[in-house]
Amino acid sequence: MRNRRRALLVLTATVVLAACSLPRGAALQSEILREENADIPSFEVIPVTRDIVPVLADWPVTGWSGSYRWLAAGRGPGSPIIRRADMVNLVIWDSQDNSLLTTPGQKNIVLEPMEVSASGTIFVPYVGEVVVSGATPQEARARVQDALVDIVPSAQVQLSIEQGAENSVDLVSGVASPGSYPLPSRDYTILSALAAGGGIIGSLENPLVRLIRGSDAYEIRADRLFADASHNVLLQGGDKIVVQEDDRHFTALGAAGTEDLIPFPAEELSALEAVSLMGGLSDQRADPEGVLVLREFPPEVVGKSPGPTHPQVIFTFNLTTADGLFAARNFQINPGDTVLATESPVTKAQTIFDLFGSIFGLTRQATIVAE
Repeated sequence: MRNRRRALLVLTATVVLAACSLPRGAALQSEILREENADIPSFEVIPVTRDIVPVLADWPVTGWSGSYRWLAAGRGPGSPIIRRADMVNLVIWDSQDNSLLTTPGQKNIVLEPMEVSASGTIFVPYVGEVVVSGATPQEARARVQDALVDIVPSAQVQLSIEQGAENSVDLVSGVASPGSYPLPSRDYTILSALAAGGGIIGSLENPLVRLIRGSDAYEIRADRLFADASHNVLLQGGDKIVVQEDDRHFTALGAAGTEDLIPFPAEELSALEAVSLMGGLSDQRADPEGVLVLREFPPEVVGKSPGPTHPQVIFTFNLTTADGLFAARNFQINPGDTVLATESPVTKAQTIFDLFGSIFGLTRQATIVAE
């Protein structure tokens, strides 16, 4: 009898200790939100419903600007524009015996190639500076010939150009063959340039195309660029194209299929899509009433309407109701958010029950041994 009591005491103590230190993969929703009812909580809790989603959509966006800015596509004439730093070749024909440009017996004069100046001009003998920048070769030829009328009325002008740095674009990175590429015409588009560079390299995950024009930068995801012809913008001399991975991501934690930094597969990402990217909720562990999105706001937007009243906000979702599912479908995840699938309270209870069942089995064995 004494041995039986001793065995029961040892096993009971084991049950208590084990129940107090059960291993879990994630916190319970009640544990995380416990401070919500404190006199001065350190975070704000927002239960997300369909009614409140439009209100939250007007809150400041965190982690990025909220959208990628891109140019509108346009069309241009099918000939190159003369730009600064282009080289202009002039041949002037004149059959007059007393021509100022040619010698007796000479029918034409070939001028040395001239670089278009910073002011957009070239120097023509006996005429001076002629503005050619911004004109097509045909327009520039007519300008030079008109300028020569008073000096050499019978002159005929031939003009050709060699494109300089201002009439080329740079493929900086993210393509098979980076480098500087000339613009053959004003109809040259960004897709043509990417194709000339060998296309976007396949190792880039979720590639982002950035177009740098002067002091401005424009961005678009490659999948959107390829899908819609209206995004295939015309290039200008001096444009720079950088292709890199879209580095936006969110953190997945808790009772889900994976815990990791997960990149954005599209420009916009809903909470429901984020749960799917996490591998869904664990059938055995997760609490579908306790999906949380943790977000931090910069101090300058806190307390302003519309916006949060605290820099740290927890958005809660109940995925067991239609209202919660539709809310999660329309709630946008921001880069830097943490999506947490909390542990179900039932999991802990079931684990305790299983543990007690095992202990009772051991108790019976111990009793038999003690007897």
